[in-house]
Amino acid sequence: MPQLLVLGDDLTGSNASGALNARLGLRAVSVTASLEPDAPCFRADSGIDALAVNLGTRHASPSHAERAVRRAIELTGPVELTVKRVDTTLRGNVGVETEAESPAARDPLAPVASSRVRTLLGPTRCELSELPLDVVEEGVDAVEAALRCPAGLVVCDATTNRHLTTVAKAAARLAAEGTKWISVDSGPFGVRLAAAPGLAPGHGTVPPVLAVIGGITGQTHDQLLETELVPDARYVDVEAGRPDPPAVAAAAGQLLAAGHRVAGIRTRAPATGTRADPAVAARIPPALGEAARPVPGAHRIGGLYASGGDIAVAVTKSPGAEGFEIDTEVLPPAVAGRLSGGPHAGLPFATKGGLTGGRDAAVACPEHLNHVLATGRNNP
Repeated sequence: MPQLLVLGDDLTGSNASGALNARLGLRAVSVTASLEPDAPCFRADSGIDALAVNLGTRHASPSHAERAVRRAIELTGPVELTVKRVDTTLRGNVGVETEAESPAARDPLAPVASSRVRTLLGPTRCELSELPLDVVEEGVDAVEAALRCPAGLVVCDATTNRHLTTVAKAAARLAAEGTKWISVDSGPFGVRLAAAPGLAPGHGTVPPVLAVIGGITGQTHDQLLETELVPDARYVDVEAGRPDPPAVAAAAGQLLAAGHRVAGIRTRAPATGTRADPAVAARIPPALGEAARPVPGAHRIGGLYASGGDIAVAVTKSPGAEGFEIDTEVLPPAVAGRLSGGPHAGLPFATKGGLTGGRDAAVACPEHLNHVLATGRNNP
């Protein structure tokens, strides 16, 4: 039987949640269930880790939606975690915070009539409480303490993926003590809740990715900020004019030892209004390459990510690689593959142009490497 059951109210949402779980290395299967009394039952084949069931209840009556969910749970059997996957604007039978004049509010079949989640969840026989954002920002310990309340339903505030991870880690601590959770969200929290207690094969033992970033533009800054919010990356800042490769390597090693999925080295941008010195800029790639060189030998890492062509050359040369074998294009013009030659041959590697892509472009490469590592697809 599957470890994780995802109940979606439409096909695209169910598939999206399945894809998120597949990134963690779970074998995810999506099925559409007809829950009419005389319809054949869907089957959860053996070997499935995550089963995503499209119930087709987006525009159904509340009573029909409730029956559909109950029957799907009965047909699937016991699982470690159940996730009720809902629309990102929570049209249908579950509400979500949204603007009253948004397109979701004007949906002719299932309009959203309130901007407060607590209001849209009612009426319910369950006790309901709210976990405010200020508590979430205090960290895992504070959230764990708040989640020990006896409420049956807890509405948690979050504005970033880091917040979701904090709540998931706190919930996982209580799950280890016997608390049984059901996640109701549009996908990102459910997958974090599955990862936190270790439902994903190898999750928590997957080695981290070392990222080396040389760009100092505003575009690069925005992209790096997104990596801090989504894969929870952390960086050592390098002063372009005074690089200290041994100290940078030691600081990067501390980030890796702390358990961050993505730990990196980045060049600190010059002060606002200050032009970069070309001579200083020319020293950045070899300095970053020298800083990155001892890290793979001193720490267990699963992959390398380099942003910028000169940085990629320096990073591949520093551990003695001859180059890298390209496996796929992550997005134009970012590619991924494996180092070729040298003591770290076969190590997953990805690189992206420093001035290319939108705000989320830098997220794609580390997430691709994490997926490769979680699924064990890095073998040459």
